[in-house]
Amino acid sequence: MNYKDIKINDYSYLLQNSKIAKYPLPEREQSNLLVFNNNKINTDLFENLHKYFNKNELLVFNNTKVIKARLHFYKITGAKIEIFCLNPVAPFGYEDIFQTNETCTWKCIVGNLKKWKNKELFIEIKIETEKIILKAEKILQTNNHQIIKFSWNNKNFTFGELIENAGRIPIPPYLNRESEMSDKERYQTVYSKHKGSVAAPTAGLHFSEKILNKLTKKGICTENITLHVGAGTFKPVKSETMKGHTMHSEHFYISYKTIENLIDKIGNITAIGTTSVRTLESIYWIAVKIINKQFDSSKIKIGQWETYKQDQNIEPKKALYFLLKYMKTKDIQILEAETEIIIVPGYKFKIVNKLITNFHQPRSTLLLLISAFVGTAWRDIYDYALNNDFRFLSYGDSSLLVPIEKS
Repeated sequence: MNYKDIKINDYSYLLQNSKIAKYPLPEREQSNLLVFNNNKINTDLFENLHKYFNKNELLVFNNTKVIKARLHFYKITGAKIEIFCLNPVAPFGYEDIFQTNETCTWKCIVGNLKKWKNKELFIEIKIETEKIILKAEKILQTNNHQIIKFSWNNKNFTFGELIENAGRIPIPPYLNRESEMSDKERYQTVYSKHKGSVAAPTAGLHFSEKILNKLTKKGICTENITLHVGAGTFKPVKSETMKGHTMHSEHFYISYKTIENLIDKIGNITAIGTTSVRTLESIYWIAVKIINKQFDSSKIKIGQWETYKQDQNIEPKKALYFLLKYMKTKDIQILEAETEIIIVPGYKFKIVNKLITNFHQPRSTLLLLISAFVGTAWRDIYDYALNNDFRFLSYGDSSLLVPIEKS
């Protein structure tokens, strides 16, 4: 099968604007839950999620935290210029860049760029009784992005504190509204921890402390990975076939201990969201590359199509054991890597057995992933959701997908 020849038009459906949830429900766990299991579809409430898992099964969460990545600068004329921070450039690491207290550089998208004639822009930020002047300076243009250097006049404050006070939550563009105070809490999972995402891992938005407690009480195990979700998650597929689409890259982190637990739970692993899927499947292929000595130790990365060219017959446990051995040899407690993996129909899942996810846009790479997971049943699932008043996209309802095991 030539995966690159997959036609995106074969993965489309009519999504009316009225089906898109513009706001979340008052209570997270009151979302509808579509359950696809044994090739049957049923409706439940998310608060009953624990019923569908047995003791000692493992749920893997993405504990990334959405940052207030949108900064609004105003010219003397009143023109608004929005700088949308995407990825750190210097310092390169997310933890480091939020702790820097003098200057930092980001890859950004700039709205109303044509109005930015001068080299520098300024904004005044008030934190308690202090007033800080934040300066933005254009350094370089790369494709559709700008490299922006930020600097400020008070070393008592970190960049993380500045954007927390002056930035705005980057809610999805398809909501067609400005972010509001409620989004600060609701466009964030209750278990978010590590700052770095510019979009929420939305499958996790349905979880509440109440739900997590029910899972724990039943003896269901949980683990956390961190994948910082990039703006590329909203990137539309504009080419006729997947050969013409460039998949976005995202950074992820996974601990030695978590990989040990994955090995113990192979065959009983549920990914919370497509970002967790990307991470879990990527670590398998990183292990395969190490086994096959196709690995450049200076940069741990999985490319867009390379998984389809690798040996498909290495058992997941064997691969992950080998990865642990590599980490131990290199004295790595937390594996940091980059993935461009694209999961399309025909992909054979190595780690993930069940998936909790929202309902995704037509003609999107996320819908391709869903089709890869459940096969052609994706159409029945989405037709059912559309005909039974399910709410779609980031603030919409949820689904639990259990594919038919192939012999």
